[in-house]
Amino acid sequence: MESPPPVTGSGLLWRDEMKDTTVLCGANSYEQKYYFNQDFKSLPQSIRDELQIMCVMYTEDVGGVLTMEFDEKGNLEFRVTSEETDYLFDEIGSVLKIKQYQEEKKEMLEALELYYRTFFLGEDIDIEDDGED
Repeated sequence: MESPPPVTGSGLLWRDEMKDTTVLCGANSYEQKYYFNQDFKSLPQSIRDELQIMCVMYTEDVGGVLTMEFDEKGNLEFRVTSEETDYLFDEIGSVLKIKQYQEEKKEMLEALELYYRTFFLGEDIDIEDDGED
């Protein structure tokens, strides 16, 4: 696999110029580094810590590079890349780990999407209960 596309810090947000996404955070098993987009520093520390744990544990268990990115509609996506010569990268484990995160961290991931849509995309979100008696 080719290396991940460049992520730039120009403008307000880190953006993946090739995919029009905004990177929230990521971890790289090859460099043994964790990245967090400082444009999201207003998130509670507990959420930032949880994101770091998720990303680092993923790369420790599976390998490769994991980034969590918002698409242009505000959906939070897991992006995975690996080096072509990385024969230890666990593709099956990657899919399983992401499904595990999507199930176990569902509320947090949905809250992050709501946060992004509200504060970064400027959407007016109606959180009132629509159920009428």
